[in-house]
Amino acid sequence: MADLTSDSRTENPWKLGGLSWKELAVKVWREAWEDDILGRAAQLAFYLLLALFPALLFLTALLGLFPLNPVIPQLMDQMGQVLPEDALSLVEKYLQQIMQGSGGGILSLGLLGALWASSSGLTAIMETLNIAYDAAESRSFWKVRLIAIALTVGLAGFIILATVLVLSGEQLGAWVANLVGLGHAFTVAWVVLKWPLVMALMLFAVAVIYYVAPNVKQDWRWVTPGSLFAVVMWLLVSLGFKLYVASFGDYNAAYGSIAGVIVLLLWFYLSGVVLLVGGEINSEVGRAVNARAERARVKIVKKTSVPPHQSARAHAPKMGGHR
Repeated sequence: MADLTSDSRTENPWKLGGLSWKELAVKVWREAWEDDILGRAAQLAFYLLLALFPALLFLTALLGLFPLNPVIPQLMDQMGQVLPEDALSLVEKYLQQIMQGSGGGILSLGLLGALWASSSGLTAIMETLNIAYDAAESRSFWKVRLIAIALTVGLAGFIILATVLVLSGEQLGAWVANLVGLGHAFTVAWVVLKWPLVMALMLFAVAVIYYVAPNVKQDWRWVTPGSLFAVVMWLLVSLGFKLYVASFGDYNAAYGSIAGVIVLLLWFYLSGVVLLVGGEINSEVGRAVNARAERARVKIVKKTSVPPHQSARAHAPKMGGHR
């Protein structure tokens, strides 16, 4: 169990394994260039783009199981707060086609195929995080794929839960308030608290990816620094990229009808860079903790062991004095 108030550099993840913020930044910068995270993020963006539309098909089918209609337009409004307009319009057109042509057969073998295809994005994340953690993949193909499918389903569940909180938070607050008899105060508190809850869900989802995806054994607490960095930086980067595209980037003039694809690909690329940097942070903190623990172990061994020359001197016969 992590003690966030402990001064121990091998117990408290926010002590960063004894590294200062500057030392951590330098190590992450060096490792990021050695691991070529910009190139890896480009590969990741390509695979995420390929997996996006099967994932939307899968997510739309799951959302159809819940009484949230009309949920897609409201969900697009929320996504529009962080996603550039060109990319958002591309996603909206695809979702409209799904909703118009889905019918009752969407929950069928096609959905299983969409789940399999969308999990490819998670396998790409697993591969790139192994590089960030300097870990070799020793898990079998089927184990990797099953982990990716489980993560895909879990992330879809988190998205649905976050959607319910955002779109139906006020109604849920009123229902709970009437149930427990706390009245209007609880309703207001729920509306205020829904965004911190959504952020907590995002933080937990990213932490699960960092904990499960790379082929390393690690305690849960050591993924929290990189997870917090990834969530906060992803929000800042997404908002900044949206502002840039809206104000300065005229992608329609350069790319025409595929401008939405290019913008979406760039957004995936920036998101991939953030995710990999978060992995590098966790890796460097974990490496510093292991190094400090190893030095402490060696020091203890040296203190408890008797040097060879002292042992030989202790067993040597005592010499007499003067003749």
